Amino acid sequence: MKRSILFLSIAFALVGGCATAPRANHFTGPWDLKALHVVPAATWGKQTNLTQEVYYEGEPFQGQPTRIFAYYARPAKGSGPFPAMLLVHGGGGKAFREWAEHWAQRGYVALAMDLAGHGPDGPLPEGGPDQNDQNKFRDFTGSEVNQMWSYHAVAAVIRGHSLLASQKEVDRNRIGITGISWGGYLTCIVAGLDDRLKVAVPVYGCGFLHQNSAWRPRFESMSEAQRHRWVHAFDPSRYLSGVRCPILFLNGSNDFAYPLDSYQKSYQQIKGPITLSVKVRLRHGHIWTFGEVDYFVDGVLKGGEPLPNLKPMNINDGLATTTFYSKVPVTKAELNYTIDVGEWQKRSWKTVPAEMTNGRVTARLPTGRPLVCYFSVTDRRETTVSTPHVELSTRTGN
Repeated sequence: MKRSILFLSIAFALVGGCATAPRANHFTGPWDLKALHVVPAATWGKQTNLTQEVYYEGEPFQGQPTRIFAYYARPAKGSGPFPAMLLVHGGGGKAFREWAEHWAQRGYVALAMDLAGHGPDGPLPEGGPDQNDQNKFRDFTGSEVNQMWSYHAVAAVIRGHSLLASQKEVDRNRIGITGISWGGYLTCIVAGLDDRLKVAVPVYGCGFLHQNSAWRPRFESMSEAQRHRWVHAFDPSRYLSGVRCPILFLNGSNDFAYPLDSYQKSYQQIKGPITLSVKVRLRHGHIWTFGEVDYFVDGVLKGGEPLPNLKPMNINDGLATTTFYSKVPVTKAELNYTIDVGEWQKRSWKTVPAEMTNGRVTARLPTGRPLVCYFSVTDRRETTVSTPHVELSTRTGN
């Protein structure tokens, strides 16, 4: 089946609320959000099981028009309108058909787009910039900002949202986003820019990359002016305060790319409520089968049972406490801690049981200092949420 969505003002009018104006005094960086909210021209290709190939209009690159390849997936049964998800891959990734099918099998329409200028069989002649570190971090002038990979990737995701929202079988008021690694980085930016989103889940990715991340050496090699230009335009720390939808941050305690200090600074930028899930020694990869992601999104877009609500940790005289509320029974509570110092990626973490009584969790802290610790609780679905980590020094007395 082939379809074409014309890039016309009449099509724009048909999607109505999908082109809401940006919030007043809202930092939008180098992107023209009004233009990105217009439904892009699209050409539909072959269909396989639950997925169909689609190419849609991207931003011009090096003076030439571009196309973005994606897999569009829909549930096998029903006519909708269905909730929908944008799926944003990470470094070394691509448009994953299996990821789109995962969401279609769960009752969602999904769009998994490629962000490296590739199609299903390799580079596209009309593809945008490749996703490599040289393209991500090269120097640029103000007039070249729209030639950078981050610029094109964010635009591709927002245009993908506009395309997704225009489909008759999609409930445009129930669209969310999740991204992995560099896709999590992009999710942080897009969630702060695109008011139409109703839920967001960045996995691993965060902001403050210039302060601590796997790419810190690249920032240290930049001139001060170059570093300022990149951070001002493309670091998620500039956009996270604009997030208005429910958001889940999922990461590992020892993630090689996005360490816990930059991670915490990132989620602290959120002005509304957040949910946090930090797993001890979680491996890093293109993993889209986290129950936390699925159930969190279901709770927002489908009225499903939400993840447990866990309050921040309180510490008094060496006793750590927190409280939680959960519609799904919680099966265990744990204290996670490290007394190591130095690089976050290399610290050794320990996990011990915590006491749990009537929605209250307590644990006596180990005596070693300095100490970094946080609570986590796990429900009957094996989904885990955690408190923000707390750092204690010898001078704290706790």
